[in-house]
Amino acid sequence: MENTIKHKRNISPIAIIGALFFIFGFITWLNSVLIPYLEIACELNKFQSYFVTFAFYMAYLVMAPLSAATLRRFGFKNGMGVGLLIMAFGALLFIPAAFSRMYFLFLTGLFVMGSGLAILQTASNPYITIVGPIESAVKRMSIMGICNKLAGALAPIILGLFLKLDDTDHLLARINSLSATAKATALDEMAMRVIPPYIAIIVVLLVLAYLIFKSGLPEIDTNADNHTTVQAVGKKSVFQFPHVILGVFTLFLYVGVEVMAGDTIISYGLSQGVPFATAKLFTTGTLVAMVVGYIIGTFAVPRYISQENVLKVSALLGIGLTISVVSTEGYLSVGSVALLGLANSLMWPAIWPLTLAGLGRYTKAASSLLIMGISGGALIPLIYGAIIDHQVQQSMSAGVAKVMATANASQQAYLIMLPCYFVIFYYAIKGHRLGRVRKG
Repeated sequence: MENTIKHKRNISPIAIIGALFFIFGFITWLNSVLIPYLEIACELNKFQSYFVTFAFYMAYLVMAPLSAATLRRFGFKNGMGVGLLIMAFGALLFIPAAFSRMYFLFLTGLFVMGSGLAILQTASNPYITIVGPIESAVKRMSIMGICNKLAGALAPIILGLFLKLDDTDHLLARINSLSATAKATALDEMAMRVIPPYIAIIVVLLVLAYLIFKSGLPEIDTNADNHTTVQAVGKKSVFQFPHVILGVFTLFLYVGVEVMAGDTIISYGLSQGVPFATAKLFTTGTLVAMVVGYIIGTFAVPRYISQENVLKVSALLGIGLTISVVSTEGYLSVGSVALLGLANSLMWPAIWPLTLAGLGRYTKAASSLLIMGISGGALIPLIYGAIIDHQVQQSMSAGVAKVMATANASQQAYLIMLPCYFVIFYYAIKGHRLGRVRKG
């Protein structure tokens, strides 16, 4: 069949992929609550707590080659179903993890869920990119982003209710005064709260997998893409496309700063003295800002602004807001972190089409490389956590109180985002054109 499906047939595929993106967002942004939750329940430091994002996003790097193989074996549609089943198994591991309060088991479950998501992302992102004209890919991906981030905005609120985060401030206030036995009992009870929501997640994933397998979602043959293969003439490998390699690195950095804006903001708010009951809403603020950006992209691209220019503006906004985070105080600084959601919102839907345009039969291979770039969400937040712990130790050795040291270190560590945004800006102005052959 043709690579581009006619508009009248787009409604059903877009609706199905939209449901998948909703699931992506819900499960991905649960991590923002799991980081401070597991830090308490499993008695971790900042560096250790950010292994939540490391385990989850590192799966994209490890599993991306297998994801491409899965798609070659099962195709786009059935590959998505396989990914959902793997995610359900990962969620199942949270049950023994909660009973044993073993951090390693939680991380294993997160890695398995990330592995399933790697397959789903490898299939769904190129699918929605090439299911219509490449010039309007940002619009379609913005719609997917709205589904993704609305789910993400709901996720910390819903999980927070199950985990009874409103009671966490009281637990933190008295935990050091408890005996070893009473403390262990309180933390065991806290860990068990994660079981009901993850049982619900398992059920939803299994139902959605069944619906995907039974759906009429059309397959796309990227080898039959005749109108976008100018760039592929004479190429024998996807690694012969310089803009693809730089695009993967750009996506790596983008995912890192996006995850930082969403997954660190609760912990950052806590370091600034904000109560847990209030801080749990901060990730929702970041994702609402992203939804606003996606809505703008849906109406403005490509009618009023090109994909390249959207990426330029987004990168510049990210640079400005990062400076605001480290140079202001209190809620204004935390609010600047939340507004990074607006800066980040249109980067993903712009980077994908700029990287995949004209690849033809190399589309699946490039997509699997881009999925590997999602591992930026594993490494950059982990570096952020390591910087905090290092600076806190230095400050405390100089006589600074731990609370003050943590607040200052958590704020200044956001400076690692600046070089990331500068690279993204370069890709927008020049990098995406590297090695391209001009048509005509």
